[in-house]
Amino acid sequence: MEHNSIIGLDIAKSVFQVHRQDASGGVIERRRLRRSALLAYFAGLPRSCVGLEACASAHHWARSISALGHEVRLIAPSYVKPYVQRQKNDAADAAAIAEALTRPHMRFVPIKTVAQQGALMLHRVRDLLIKQRTMTLNALRAHLAELGLVSAKGRDGAAALVRLVEADAEDGRQRQGLDALARSALLGLVTQLRVLQGEIAVLDRRILAWHRENEVSQRLASIPGIGVLSATALAATIGDGSAFQSSRQLAAWLGLVPRQNSSGGKERLGKITKQGDPYLRRLLVIGATSTLIRAKRGSGKPSLYPWAAALLQRKPYRLVTVALANKMARIVWAVLSSGQLYRPVAGARI
Repeated sequence: MEHNSIIGLDIAKSVFQVHRQDASGGVIERRRLRRSALLAYFAGLPRSCVGLEACASAHHWARSISALGHEVRLIAPSYVKPYVQRQKNDAADAAAIAEALTRPHMRFVPIKTVAQQGALMLHRVRDLLIKQRTMTLNALRAHLAELGLVSAKGRDGAAALVRLVEADAEDGRQRQGLDALARSALLGLVTQLRVLQGEIAVLDRRILAWHRENEVSQRLASIPGIGVLSATALAATIGDGSAFQSSRQLAAWLGLVPRQNSSGGKERLGKITKQGDPYLRRLLVIGATSTLIRAKRGSGKPSLYPWAAALLQRKPYRLVTVALANKMARIVWAVLSSGQLYRPVAGARI
């Protein structure tokens, strides 16, 4: 499409930097704008191609500026950094965004809808609450261990500690090494644990409801090793997968491919890059681990991934789970691009 100008927009909380240039790279305008004046400025411009870094609040501004008739493209910050000249400041960042926007092979980030961001907020808040629950439970275990009160690992052990703290001494004297003063201090942790558990359960129900209403998420859940959590997170983050031209691009974006340090015709591959979204990568690795464990116990379907079972005979367990997560990411792209459910091919070594 024809554009009147190319604009690099460096966004922040209150002050925004605009770098506007023509198709040949000549600078038309450089200016700073306050937050309240940003949309009014773009409303008065002819149709332009606007570039933003894919950072905090970028998707909101991309939707708002697109509604004014402009073409908006989001660029990963790591792709903009090489174009920053000399010192880093707002003006240099905006100019770098405009320069990166003109590169013919630049990759762009799809603009998320409000529904997608809402689904991802469910995941982010749930992940935060789980971390807080773990911290609170570890604090409870540590305090009770100081008094010689320990329990087994897992949910049953945690439940035993909670019952111990909540138990009231009928005679008011010290009981099982836990006196009234210690119990009064730890009751706050137990209350916090119950509140966190209730909030996590509510978020789980909302994520499940979103999954049942989203056709893309349901298709992804048909892949072995991908459950409701992984399917909803992938659907909300990746969408229809059109941003990736191949399955390997998706796996590389998730950081599940080896880091290369090749030169002189020699290929040197190291550990995985761990680039991209760490939350999605963690979900895929956990799903792959669960699949291998169930297959090992005989409760799963080891025939789904025969190569993974053979790889376990000569490679470390964690290496195999990461390799399986890589394969699952590639299958995710195939399911998204085909628009069909996962259907294993008989006899295929997938």
